[in-house]
Amino acid sequence: MTTAPWLHVVAKQGALPVDLLLTVTGRTYVARLDGREMRDTNAVFLQFYDKLRLPEYFGWNWNALSDCLRDLTWLSVDHCVLIVEAADEVLSGDPSEQRLLFNTLLRAGRRWSYTQRPEGIELGRLVIVMSCDAPSVPSLRERLQSCWEETASS
Repeated sequence: MTTAPWLHVVAKQGALPVDLLLTVTGRTYVARLDGREMRDTNAVFLQFYDKLRLPEYFGWNWNALSDCLRDLTWLSVDHCVLIVEAADEVLSGDPSEQRLLFNTLLRAGRRWSYTQRPEGIELGRLVIVMSCDAPSVPSLRERLQSCWEETASS
């Protein structure tokens, strides 16, 4: 997706330039979530809670996840890289819930997106990498693009 420079969809074992993921300075936290373990909504919340170290007050619902991802002050780092492996398998049996997750991630990413500074582009606090098998990349990109257009208009 070229419309969201902080969101990357890559084939499993794919490579991204380090400068797209890490800033020159500051502390970065990398959270790796497994889409194969995210078959239902509760499993999604559990993956985020465990891997991203969500705060104790997390409310175990979509609004709470959105609030935590759009705030990030509870995570005492300068930047966060969120990697979702097997992203095409996340909530694959429930397209409406999958759309909710993608919209939540896109809104959070937009909130923390790159900022233009006089000295150049500065990475935002959140970078999202969605990884899946190579044949699934076009479909995942298409679903994310559809969600991106939906969130951009709201």
